[in-house]
Amino acid sequence: MTGAVDATAELVERAAAHLMPTYGVPRAAFLRGQGTVLFDAEDQPWLDFLSGLAVTSLGHAHPAVTEAVARQAATLVHTSNLFLTEPAVLLAERLAEVTGWPDAKVFLAQCGATANEAAIKLARRHGKAQHPDKVRVVALEGSFHGRTLATLEATGQPAKHGPFAPLAGFVDHVPHDDPEALTAAVTDLTCAVLVEVVQGEGGVRPVPAEVLAAARAACDLHGALLLVDEVQTGMGRTGPWFAFQGTDVVPDVVTVAKALANGLPIGACIARGAAAEVFKPGDHATTFGGNPVTCAAAIAVIDTIRDEGLLDQAATRSRRLVAGLEGLAGSAPLAAGVRGRGLLLGLELDAPVAAEVEVACRDRHLVVNAVAPDVLRLAPPLTVTREEIDTAVAVIAEALAAVATHPTDR
Repeated sequence: MTGAVDATAELVERAAAHLMPTYGVPRAAFLRGQGTVLFDAEDQPWLDFLSGLAVTSLGHAHPAVTEAVARQAATLVHTSNLFLTEPAVLLAERLAEVTGWPDAKVFLAQCGATANEAAIKLARRHGKAQHPDKVRVVALEGSFHGRTLATLEATGQPAKHGPFAPLAGFVDHVPHDDPEALTAAVTDLTCAVLVEVVQGEGGVRPVPAEVLAAARAACDLHGALLLVDEVQTGMGRTGPWFAFQGTDVVPDVVTVAKALANGLPIGACIARGAAAEVFKPGDHATTFGGNPVTCAAAIAVIDTIRDEGLLDQAATRSRRLVAGLEGLAGSAPLAAGVRGRGLLLGLELDAPVAAEVEVACRDRHLVVNAVAPDVLRLAPPLTVTREEIDTAVAVIAEALAAVATHPTDR
């Protein structure tokens, strides 16, 4: 083990010298991955139940993605968006299919923040066509939409705003569970309502159906666009392709990123109806959006999920994982309940010790994370096996017992 510790320590030291410390001290260093397993410097296996923050939904080093990336990298890597490439067009067609929107048009971005930035700009362009001051956005408290200045302002977490204040002041936040407050906040000067169906970074917290319905109704009444951020919930994470498809509400615009290319940087802003016709040449652009290699990876992801029936398989695995976690809530110390959808789940704790439980899991080579003081987030790959689920639940039980046994260590 000494060799692994030394190798990790040396990498940490090199990182501290030249990487900006935006993520704090690294918790581990991994050299490779296979399926649901990561391997550290000592080649020791770690069970990955976080998927790189809901990104590697096909697991690590999936052969279909590997082959697609290698083939495209050997063919064409970049042309700029002054020209067309087959992968970009094919991916846009695939996204229209999985949203179920035959008239969908897509803006291809690099990540979730830039996809949401495009959605906000699109909504503002749509609003200003009606009235020059129709630029306000309504979003939910506890939400997370990105770290650019516009998406940071849309994020309903004031602690993240402070270091960068003053912000532009165009976003109004309302409670995530109050449909009346949302209805009251939307006016004729609102260009968009921006919501998540499940708030991932907000604590794996599903947004009530009444709030989603109120958002749709308010947008229709005031000529605003309903934007649904599916950056964390898209690509089968909660069950269907998109979380909104498990509700009665259809947005005008949906954004997706994270799992779209199984780890390669990509995002997409997908619009339907009138919203699909808003952007004109010169209104928005990106150098790397629609990159052929990342698009090829995304196509492989969509085709693999479809061809291997992973939406159905993930639903089955979700039931097993939920049952296991609910069993902990009835038998293990600190465990209080389960929330979330599909394979985006939060284990609720009865004390603010999620960070300690995360560390205890990590000590046992299970990757999960504390997404709130009293919530542990789990987001395993859609390809996770029954045995891996059972192992993870057993490890969490051990971690809970360890933290409960040594409260002074907190």
